[in-house]
Amino acid sequence: MRFALDSTDVGDRQSSAPSANSASKADLQWFPLQNHTLFSSRTAVATGTVQSNLIAWDGGASRFYVWNYTDKCLHRLTLRLGEPDPSSVIAAAPSKVMRPDIPFCFEVNKIGINRNGSALFLFGLEGLRIMYLYGRTSVEENATMCRTVSIGSDIYFDENSPIRILQIYWNPNSDTHLGILSSDSVFRIFDLSTDLGKPEQEYYLQPVELGMSANAAVLSPVDFSFGGDHLWDKFSVFVLFSDGSVYVICPVVPFGSVYKWESILEVYNDALTVGPKSSDPKAVDNSKAAISWLESTFPDIVQQSVNSGKAYVLKAQPYVLLNHSVSLQGPLRNVYHNSKDVDGVKKGSCEGRAVSFLYNLVGKDSILVTAWSSGQLQLDALADEIHPVWHTNSAPRILFSSTDQILGAAMICETFSPSKKSGIKLDDPQSHTIWLGHPPPLLSLAIVELDLSKKPISTIAMIADPLVPERIFCIHAGGIDLIILHFLPFTNEANNKMRPPSVVPVLSTGTGDASPPPLCDCVALWDSFGSSWIVGITSLNDCVVLQMETWNVLLTEIGEKARENLFMDDEEETETSSTVISKELLIAPKPILLPASATSSRHMNADSIEGRSLLHQYFKLFHENYVEYAHKVYFELQHHGPHVKKMIGCQKTRLREMQKKLCGVDEKQGKIEDRIEKAMERHASLEERLQKLRNFPSSHKQPLSKAEQDFKSELDRITWVELDALHSAIEALRSRLKKHIAHSPQGKSGRLQKAGGGDDVSRLKSSLEKLSLLNSENSKKVKLIETSLRTREVSD
Repeated sequence: MRFALDSTDVGDRQSSAPSANSASKADLQWFPLQNHTLFSSRTAVATGTVQSNLIAWDGGASRFYVWNYTDKCLHRLTLRLGEPDPSSVIAAAPSKVMRPDIPFCFEVNKIGINRNGSALFLFGLEGLRIMYLYGRTSVEENATMCRTVSIGSDIYFDENSPIRILQIYWNPNSDTHLGILSSDSVFRIFDLSTDLGKPEQEYYLQPVELGMSANAAVLSPVDFSFGGDHLWDKFSVFVLFSDGSVYVICPVVPFGSVYKWESILEVYNDALTVGPKSSDPKAVDNSKAAISWLESTFPDIVQQSVNSGKAYVLKAQPYVLLNHSVSLQGPLRNVYHNSKDVDGVKKGSCEGRAVSFLYNLVGKDSILVTAWSSGQLQLDALADEIHPVWHTNSAPRILFSSTDQILGAAMICETFSPSKKSGIKLDDPQSHTIWLGHPPPLLSLAIVELDLSKKPISTIAMIADPLVPERIFCIHAGGIDLIILHFLPFTNEANNKMRPPSVVPVLSTGTGDASPPPLCDCVALWDSFGSSWIVGITSLNDCVVLQMETWNVLLTEIGEKARENLFMDDEEETETSSTVISKELLIAPKPILLPASATSSRHMNADSIEGRSLLHQYFKLFHENYVEYAHKVYFELQHHGPHVKKMIGCQKTRLREMQKKLCGVDEKQGKIEDRIEKAMERHASLEERLQKLRNFPSSHKQPLSKAEQDFKSELDRITWVELDALHSAIEALRSRLKKHIAHSPQGKSGRLQKAGGGDDVSRLKSSLEKLSLLNSENSKKVKLIETSLRTREVSD
């Protein structure tokens, strides 16, 4: 991702007309992103206390989008990450200016780009627009005019409607679906490829049970988040309410969205093996409903499981259970807690009102982060798996097409209280048996205090690090704080030690004259080399770029344990290699300490008793110091040989294993190259075949217009009617002629012919000839009409 893309987009490349806004590579200049001309003007990009999100990042194309608050246009910057040094980010100048083809007057507070980078939504308190980035219409005043459409204007932005949008996100598994949570406690999914005014799916959230309507006005939705690619989380929507309670809707799947084949197969096998074998009939019913839903939504999963085939992705088909409505699971309760509960719901020690929500998938753990207006972050982890739950005998409203295909669905999502019906205490961890419809419990990780005492309270935004999910960036009025998770209950199964998360200040901002201006928006950039950056825009149109490599601290206990084990292995190997030969042998033999009388016995006779005694003493000292040391050396060397041989054998075994792995890599490389070559050949053949198909005359013919279709139906209706009338008239004339000839006398035939019978016969013959000519002409016309109709049908 460190290469620069051309400043022209796909739509510009396909157009032959030159663009006044597209610059060649030679004309481009590269500047550090924080010094780009786009951020040189000291113009306020946001007013009031509304949190603005005016930047977006397309990682697949290395393109950075900025909404100009004053000129009401979109700027697109091509970035190079990590150039010329790893800490810098440079951008191409001039930027590409993109304007909506239909002007609008509302202020944009948030923008967001879809998964493939082809569309971007522009959201404000008074409107919502979708701008297609590659579908330009024209070029005017050095700006590309992009096609712009309105979404849900009759629902959210009607003058007589008090409904307002609370949160909007693109669905992570689709390029055309938007999820919108509104103030009327309804979650809607819009499909841009079908109907822009009506939602594809509607879920009416009813978090309050019957008989508790007094609290309904206090409990209002605040934020939502789509789940990650983990078991049933991928089909879940997490909704946060103002009192901090979290509810789950599962399953929610946009029609036509795409999922990984392995992940769908995992939940399908789990539903087949675990659910139907349960002793509880409730679990069996829920698992059977889930299996039926999976097999109907992803029909290819059954065929591929039977045929042992393998696909890469599966496309969700439009399907809704006709007699079941999705249940609103929650509120999610904690497995254990020490504080007082209100109606069985854990309030914790957080104060104020819940303002924002983040779902973050870290390994096997689903982390839920709730931000409160008091400047506190509540971090919880799902202690159990999410399973789909439906309300039986609650039929949803379904919209069908003329071909009986589902176009839309709407259902009321009510809460389900298994504790009242089954008598099970939800706070008991043993009560959360799978497939029983219980809401998954939460494991409280920590409550983090943010230093916002001297800063005004505003919306707290949270971003998960795209490369290291254990890191969470918190953006608030005081700047940016980095939260590092050290304990993960399911990812770090070997470590039972629960460490609280760390909070590291990354950037400090404020509202005073001496302090930096507050941030309006912040995004995370990343590249394929494992580097990441944080880019923020202040209220005075300043750009801030921070490289996060300096915060590369050890995140989890499993990493620390791996490092400790690595060091212990190194010490053990060093100790083993050093103890192959004894330390006593390495020190060498002890020096011989001669007695004090040795200096005075140089002239002593060896045959004397004193001399023999002294020699015996010297011999004993030599034996103790040198002969015994020699025996130890011999013994050590004798045992050192097999040990060295064993070590050499282990090294050879490891070498052979590495050689086998290298050979396997070489074989796989060759197979991959063969597959790539075959794929290229197949691609070339398909291109050639497509070109031949394009040369067919029928591909250039236009379909029938409405008038032509009406004329065709009229011809089909009268074709055989006129032919049948002509045939019947001819048969009637022939029968009359035969009767006339049969009843005429033989003797008067000559006189009748002379008197006038001949005139009648001649008239009949002439009429027959005219009818035959008319019949032949009509037959020719019918054949011409039939040939023209056949050509029309072929062209259709």
